[in-house]
Amino acid sequence: MEKLTALIPTGNEIHNIEEVIASVDFADEILVVDSFSTDGTFEKAKELADKVLQREFDYPSAQKNWAIPQAKHDWVLLVDADERVTSSLKEEILNVLKNPPTDIAGYWIGRQNYFMNKPINHSGWKNDKVIRLFKKDECQYNNKRVHEEIITEGNLGKLTHKFIHYTYTSFDNHIEKVNKYAWWRALDYKDKVGKLTAYHFIIKPFWGFFKHYIMQSGFRDGIPGLTIAFLRSYSIFTRYLKIWLLRKGIK
Repeated sequence: MEKLTALIPTGNEIHNIEEVIASVDFADEILVVDSFSTDGTFEKAKELADKVLQREFDYPSAQKNWAIPQAKHDWVLLVDADERVTSSLKEEILNVLKNPPTDIAGYWIGRQNYFMNKPINHSGWKNDKVIRLFKKDECQYNNKRVHEEIITEGNLGKLTHKFIHYTYTSFDNHIEKVNKYAWWRALDYKDKVGKLTAYHFIIKPFWGFFKHYIMQSGFRDGIPGLTIAFLRSYSIFTRYLKIWLLRKGIK
């Protein structure tokens, strides 16, 4: 069987660290890369993981691209602190590692998202998937600050079972996350977007809400679905506002 490193990036994840490490206890190495947490995450990880490194955080793809080469083994399972590997997914991963196809560089893994303690089955999250099981020498993340993706010249497979993804801790925390991601997206887009108009500040945010809530059946997810649609609209508006602020030199 191929050996596996479970890689967990962290930053103030004391509420998640024990459970996420427990969910990858089948890995041959558990590697935590911490961005100088101040809530005890680093200390708890030192107790539970095989190796814990620290690096100043800039944005997700840069952090992950630095972390991947630190893995001891060729196969890496990257798990965010708010994700959990289920027993079914664990068995599927181990079966892959028993005899991995030589022409596959990595695998897509779906995510069952939870928001406000409710499983989200619509709202544009139904088919959420990420490349998280991969060969470290054949895969790396692109340089996007938000919604970073693995790039590879190899072929990709797809696993049947999913991560559990607890994307929500509190409303205030989520708003902070939306604002942070809006800044990152503004930095990614500021040189790609032309003149800012009502299309960016009104039509695109409205379309974001309509798409998630109506077209992708967010209304079927109840209040959490309504909240997701609203936050999607808010994040789009905020992204373009921050681009405008960057161009004006206003903080």
